[in-house]
Amino acid sequence: MKELNPKIKHHLIVGLLIALWIFAFAFIIKPFDDGTLNFCSWILLSIGFSSIAFVCYAVLAVIQNRIYKNISKWNLSLEIGSIVFFFIIYLIGIYTFYKSPVLKGGYGFWEFFSIIFIKVALILTPVIILARRYLIKLIPVKDDILTIRGENKLDVLKINKADLVCISNAQNYVEIFYIENNKLTSKLLRTSLRKVQKDFGFLMQIHRSHLINPIHFKSWRNPNTVVLTQIELPVSKNYKETLLTL
Repeated sequence: MKELNPKIKHHLIVGLLIALWIFAFAFIIKPFDDGTLNFCSWILLSIGFSSIAFVCYAVLAVIQNRIYKNISKWNLSLEIGSIVFFFIIYLIGIYTFYKSPVLKGGYGFWEFFSIIFIKVALILTPVIILARRYLIKLIPVKDDILTIRGENKLDVLKINKADLVCISNAQNYVEIFYIENNKLTSKLLRTSLRKVQKDFGFLMQIHRSHLINPIHFKSWRNPNTVVLTQIELPVSKNYKETLLTL
């Protein structure tokens, strides 16, 4: 999964659904009978296992939200890692509760893991995967706005992605060329071309001093020059092959 809905409130809803599912599974089906639990203990076990699931998923929601804000991306490895992390802290939580004076469960850790936890994991995994995939559909559709920031907090430029034509190096600054009211406009920001390229991976480097938005490529003026929207730029030999694929 290459996307993540980072909204904590949405994941808390998923956590609540997981808790309700575990309560129903534990209390109605009673798959964890070790011969030491009476009716009251089953109620406590069901409530405890479901409540701990909610708390653990809430912890996951907060942590993944912070990770996503820091790196601004998500991938399959992070998704698998998040689910594994949830199960690890959930295992610790429910085993501690199971062996507490409240329940005084009779299984040791490995018996608990193989007889109880594996069952919980098997019924929870598809629910979690489907719920997290559904949350992606709840991500609000936003206009494709780029926010380009300089070193100074006041150096900020917000433009539509489609309006950005190119970005050129200007010593300690970069000059951003974009379309505004059908005219080519530019703005200087104190930052580096390398940082801009790292922040906006869709930009294509055609020269050590120039990045372009590929959608504004028009034609070749000559073997060493390209025509973009309302501007022409030189092309370095090192980047020419990549540009020829447009």
